[in-house]
Amino acid sequence: MDFSWTPYINAFWVFPLLCLIFMVIMMIACRTMPARFGQCARGEGRRETAAHVLDRRYAGGEIDKAQYEAMRRDLDG
Repeated sequence: MDFSWTPYINAFWVFPLLCLIFMVIMMIACRTMPARFGQCARGEGRRETAAHVLDRRYAGGEIDKAQYEAMRRDLDG
């Protein structure tokens, strides 16, 4: 019998370990990928509507109530 491969049997754990590390790295990369493309972390890539922008500007104090109501009437048609 030829047992010349037996010294290498201790290295058989390296390949499964490398596969596990690669899988963890890919899971982390896929989790953060939507944030890299300008979408939120949950993957919702909806664009903000004009009404949402107007509400946000009013809530932030950028425009006053009279401007808000005038712009809201314009948006509502």
